[in-house]
Order: sequence, then C-alpha cells, then structure tokens
Amino acid sequence: MALSVDQKRLKATKFPPEFDQKVDIKKVEIDLMKKWIAERITNILGDEDDVVIDTCYNMLEQNQFPNIKEIQIQLTGFLNKECAGFCKELWILMLSAQESPRGVPKEMLEAKKLELQQAQVR
Repeated sequence: MALSVDQKRLKATKFPPEFDQKVDIKKVEIDLMKKWIAERITNILGDEDDVVIDTCYNMLEQNQFPNIKEIQIQLTGFLNKECAGFCKELWILMLSAQESPRGVPKEMLEAKKLELQQAQVR
C-alpha cells in the first residue's frame, strides 16, 4: 500500500521531543489558546487569515488528544518556514496548560502578571 504525501512527510520530518507528549484538550482553556493562535498566525502572516486560523482550530479540536505532528504537516503550506517554530511554541503552551489547574499556560499567567505590574508602575 502506497503512503500518502502527508504520511511520507510525517516520516521524513524531524520533530522536537515535546511532540511525543500527548495533550488532553479537555484540560486546556481552549478559548484562551484560540486567541493566542489567532494573534500568532496573524503576526506570522502579516495579516489576519481566517482560513488558516480556523484550520488550526479545527485540527486541534478534532480529537481529545490532537496530533501536533499532523497539525504541523498540514499548516506548513500556509506558514512555511515559520510553521515548525509556531507548532513548537503552541505545543509547549498546550502542555503547560494541561498541567495547570485552570487550563491556562503558566507562561501566559506570568506574562499577564508582568504586564499588570508594569501598568502599576506607570
């Protein structure tokens, strides 16, 4: 049986070790992650692209345990050389979020705290 193009890409691509860890989407505050995804993709593309953003959302929410390797393969055509970095950053945040009691990545909580502290100083 012949392998599909995506299966060949999956075999040929070297992924970071974080991608071997599973994320349970039910433990993640997905609306917060969607906001991050939209901002990050818009930043990478230089313009808001609902198709790419929605594609990413759909792939994340397709299963309780999304496959980040497949997501990266699917998004590469849209995000090109930025895709691997985006997916790694996304997955690290998702892994962090599932460990958090509220489903919010600790990196986002720390960034928000710093932002509030800086606002008080002004």
